[in-house]
Parts: sequence; C-alpha cells; structure tokens
Amino acid sequence: MRNNLLQKVYSPKFFQEKGHQVIDELTAHLDDKLNEKSEKAIQWNDPEEELKFWKDFLKSGDENDLFKTITERTTYVHHPHYIGHQVSPAAPITALTGMISSLLNNGMAVYEMGMSPSAIERVVTDVLCEKIGWDTNARGFLTSGGTLANLTALLAARKAVLKQDVWNEGLNVPLGIMVSEEAHYCVDRAARIMGLGEKGIIKIPCTESFQMDTTVLEEKYGEALHKGIAIFAIVGSAPSTATGMFDDLEAIAGFAKKHGLWFHVDGAHGGAGIFSEKYRHTLKGIENADSVVIDGHKMMMLPTITTALLLKNGLYANATFRQKADYLLTDSDHEDWYNSGKRTFECTKTMMSIHWYTMLKYYGEVVFDAYITQLYDMGASFGEMIEHHASFQLAVTPMANIVCFRYVDSNFSQLQLNELNAKIRHQLLEDGEFYIVQTKLRGWHYLRVTVMNPFTTTEHFQKLLDKILLMAQKSVTPVTTIC
Repeated sequence: MRNNLLQKVYSPKFFQEKGHQVIDELTAHLDDKLNEKSEKAIQWNDPEEELKFWKDFLKSGDENDLFKTITERTTYVHHPHYIGHQVSPAAPITALTGMISSLLNNGMAVYEMGMSPSAIERVVTDVLCEKIGWDTNARGFLTSGGTLANLTALLAARKAVLKQDVWNEGLNVPLGIMVSEEAHYCVDRAARIMGLGEKGIIKIPCTESFQMDTTVLEEKYGEALHKGIAIFAIVGSAPSTATGMFDDLEAIAGFAKKHGLWFHVDGAHGGAGIFSEKYRHTLKGIENADSVVIDGHKMMMLPTITTALLLKNGLYANATFRQKADYLLTDSDHEDWYNSGKRTFECTKTMMSIHWYTMLKYYGEVVFDAYITQLYDMGASFGEMIEHHASFQLAVTPMANIVCFRYVDSNFSQLQLNELNAKIRHQLLEDGEFYIVQTKLRGWHYLRVTVMNPFTTTEHFQKLLDKILLMAQKSVTPVTTIC
C-alpha cells in the first residue's frame, strides 16, 4: 500500500492532469484580473477567520478545488487596482520557470547540484554588473531577498575594511555603519545581527525631501570616532522604502572614498533603474559603490524572492564566509564562482537565476526599461494629480513609483486627520476594490501607493481619489484610530 501511495505521488500522468488544470485556472485568473472583469484587488478576511477556513478545508474541503481556492483567497497583484506593496505582478512566463525550479529542485549549494542554474546565475549577474557600469572584475550572486543580501553586503564590508579578523576572533572594538534615518529597517536589523548594537547604527538625518542630509556626514562621522566607534561602511538608499526618495549617491561615494569606507547601495527597489534610459539619472553615482542590492521581484517582474547582490571587486564575492583571515585570492587560486554555497548564507537555494535568464532570453533588456519607465511615469502622473487636488496633500514630489499622500481638511486637527486617514485605509482594505498601504512620516499619517502594475492608469487613480473623498465625507466627526 505504501508503494502504491508513493507511485501516485510521483505519477507523471497525475502531474500532467493537475498541471493542465492549474494552468487553465491561472490563465482564467490572469484574464479576470488584468482585464478587470473582477472589481476587487483583494478579498480581505480577518486573520482568525482565514485560519479557521483553512483548518476546515484541510478536513473537509474538496481536493479538486484546492488550487483554485488558494488563488481566489489571495491578494490580486495582477489587478490594476493593486497599488500597495512593492511586489511586482510576476510575468506569467516566470510561473513556468518556477515550476521547473520546484520540480527539478537543484539546490545549488555546490556545482554538481546546480550546473545549469549556476552558470546561468553568472550570466545574469554579469549583465547586472555591466549595467551598473563596472568592469569585468565585478561579480555577483543571487540570494533570497533584500534583507539577506543587505546583511551579506555589510558582512563583506566588515571583512574588507577591518584589519581585525572578526570572523575568528570576534569583536574587540565597537563598530558602526552610517545610514539614513529613512533607510529600510532591514539595514538596522542587519547591523544588530552583526553585534553593532544601537550605538553602532549612526542614523543620518534627512532633508525636507526625505533624502540623506549629506551636509552632516562629516559631523556625524567625527562624533562616532570621538566615541571610539570604528565606522566601516555607509549605506545609500535607492530609494528609501517609505517615500521612494533616492539619496545623493555621488555625494555619499565621495565621502566614503575620503574616509576609506565601504559604500553600499540598497537598491532593492530602485536599483533596476539602471535599465531605464529615462530614469537612470536617479542612480547617478551608483557605479562608485562597492556593493549593490537589486530585488528582481520588485521592479523586474520576477517572482518572490529573487535578489542580486553585486560587488564591484569580485575578490570579495567569495571572501565573506571564508574561515581564514588571509582571504584574498592569489594567482594560484581558482575562482570557483560556480559553488554558490561559499558565498551565501543559504547554501541550498532555489534555481532563481532561471527566472531572470528567461526574461532576458525571451524579451531582452528592453523589457525592464519598458516596465520601469512606465511605472515611474505613472508615479509622476499620480503625484501631479495629488498636487493639483485641493483635498489631498503630497508628502514629497515622487522620484519613482512610490507616492505618499493624505486627505486634508482644515476643520480637523492633526490627530483627527491622522485618525481619519487611518480609517480610510482600513475601509479601503475591507472594501477590497483598491489595495493601498500606509506609512507615518514626521508624525503625519499618509496613504501610500506603489504603482506596480504597468496597466494601472490615471483613470484608476481618479477612481481611487473619488472613493477616498466619498469615505472622508461620510466621516463628519473625529474617528477612533484603527490599529
């Protein structure tokens, strides 16, 4: 009986039947969402209700409805009304590469467990390094997410800059990094994981436009040195997650060079702008970075989680996790770039390189230019609509596809407006027609839109604003904050 069960599990015929069924269901899903046959961008359910549903389904649900039910009870990232988190509507062809990766299951820790995907990863990362503007000495590798990539970059920075062998001897002096107060929280988390502590995270204040204030870098650096903190890296945001504003990478690079610091660019969201002729200027100076992170699942139409960590000097690609302090490659050493387990935390990882490679092979680099440029253009258009609307206020003029805005009314106090905007966001979530998120900037509660779907238009934006106005007008008295 056991053998019969396992034969069923691995049955090619069963796989074929279910595979055709899933492809048909996903095709219908795409057609429904992309063409707006369904109004909703999300089917919101309370977490406890959702948990109960799936507990019950495991016991009594029809297995033939499993995949369709999962699809129905998700956030619809392919719907033009999905303008929330920074997750792209994956190009449909990557569903096929995802299937290949899952079935072949080549772990890629060592070359013989991922021959093709390892070579393909080298091709993809070489393309990215070249687009940044680096020479053939640059190297990169793929890893699962920007959080892990940023941590790895800072570990590489620590090993490259410090004379101390931290890997073997541990810390004997306080270390620190410099980073914008608006940087993604994963940079702060990475620094704490590395043992830097709060005092080792030198937060640089931002300008009125939420960009790192580079005029105070020398002052903050001097203060840290006076406290005995050895600064080894500075991080530029490209852009910051909350506001979508790009730091002045040129200025940061100049500062880093002057003080012998590692210059890392967190380009998880906007690093893909290297492919956009129109918006590459947002990344001016990125070629001077020592390391760069780019998330393919944010602005390159790839499935989660697909991230590249790129290093200007390829010597450091293999150095981070080496056991010996004398890590630099010599003329007699062989660069085994194909054994990815030596370069990442993960060791075993998915065949994520085939997503990137397939997009390049089928559509070419121009597809990334088209996608990024379209989204940034629509971010600018939405920003202009807000700027010219008496009932709304921008946090800052958008530089990318992230737009922070809020409903305003002179009859309300700041506290009441914050509560009102929070309530509106919650009502939008429960209503489900649009999916947007929220953030808090300098004490103000903002609604936050990230244009991720290339088919989102100004008509959709207008419909959203009309809906928000209607919700706001129904709130004639101060409201209770929604947690």
